[in-house]
Amino acid sequence: MSVKEEVIAQGEKAKEASRVLANTSTDIKNKALLNIARKLEESLKKIISINAEDMSAGEKAGLAKALLNRLELNEKRINGMAKGLREVVQLEDPVGEVIGIKKRPNGLEVGKIRVPLGVIGIIYEARPNVTVDVAGLCLKAGNAVLLRGGSEAFNSNQVLTKIIQEAIVEEGLPGESVQLVGTTDRSAVEVMFKLNDYLDVLIPRGGVGLIKRVVQESSVPVIETGVGNCHVYVDSSADIDMALKIVYNAKTDYPAVCNAAETLLIHKDIAEKFLPVISKKFYENNVELRGCLLSRKIIPDIKEATEDDWYEEYLDYIMAVKIVDDIDDAINHIYKYGSKHSESIVTSSYNDANKFLKEVDAAAVYVNASTRFTDGGEFGMGAEIGISTQKLHARGPMGLKELTSTKFIIRGQGQIRET
Repeated sequence: MSVKEEVIAQGEKAKEASRVLANTSTDIKNKALLNIARKLEESLKKIISINAEDMSAGEKAGLAKALLNRLELNEKRINGMAKGLREVVQLEDPVGEVIGIKKRPNGLEVGKIRVPLGVIGIIYEARPNVTVDVAGLCLKAGNAVLLRGGSEAFNSNQVLTKIIQEAIVEEGLPGESVQLVGTTDRSAVEVMFKLNDYLDVLIPRGGVGLIKRVVQESSVPVIETGVGNCHVYVDSSADIDMALKIVYNAKTDYPAVCNAAETLLIHKDIAEKFLPVISKKFYENNVELRGCLLSRKIIPDIKEATEDDWYEEYLDYIMAVKIVDDIDDAINHIYKYGSKHSESIVTSSYNDANKFLKEVDAAAVYVNASTRFTDGGEFGMGAEIGISTQKLHARGPMGLKELTSTKFIIRGQGQIRET
């Protein structure tokens, strides 16, 4: 069987499984998630051993440290995946939620209810924990899922998918509810792009190259996620200590993720006071700075930033620095170079805070807080399938409700339309 035939066959099975899931009770779905969590914990040593094979191959292939960091599965991360599944169990099931019913003059009762999207395709890189996170959310929202992980995590994704399938079958759900494309052949991705008969939506999770390709080539509807060229703007009225903590956290807490800050914008009136302090802290912790001409006049050791640096999602211990004239200059910079993910201002000015919140176009806009909070769990949504940077049909962290659609339900008593 060719790669195309194999992927199409998986799509067919996923579509059939989605019909079952759409009508599965919350209780059964929750039991399946709890069983997955239990089996993950029981298989911890096996998962780590198989993941070590991927890690070794990745190191030999020269994968960047940031990618290796994403690829690794250790005891903490596996337990975290199990914990995340149990948290999803505690979340309200959105399927079947009634969204308003109105009675028309002719007596018809017209309303909406939430329904699953159907079959969700996920194309992602490096992070095998995505396999579990995505499966849990899709199952709870009544969706089947077809996964296409990166080749660097193939062995890890295979063992995790097998554990998931065994767990859900034990609870009476179709094993085809969660499937992993069983090849590293890149042509499989191209097949998914055209799988309109079976996939209802395609979600890419990875670098800018992957996301751009999926958006441009897929005829299946796409939800664009992930690319995070995030900024922190330190306003002239900012509290220095607060700004120091926020900027440092936004860059270094976990630089390999999309909500980490990549560019620091500093008001010119506070630059000579703030930049030496933050640069010292960054240098002490091996963070490379690349700055504009004005920033390099204050700190000569800063490397010269190129035009490309303002667009860059480093996902590493590197940060671009630019001194701006005022808040309008900062907002204009974000508008030109930002990816509409997460943006933050540190300020003591009520007016500047409100201006930033109003005028910055991004999925998440912060006042006096780190961009690292852009996360489904931190927003009280439980786990998330990704951070949508577009405006249809979801924006920001995508939780359970974002994995559903709606349908109209109309109840009548024999009404007919007369024209």
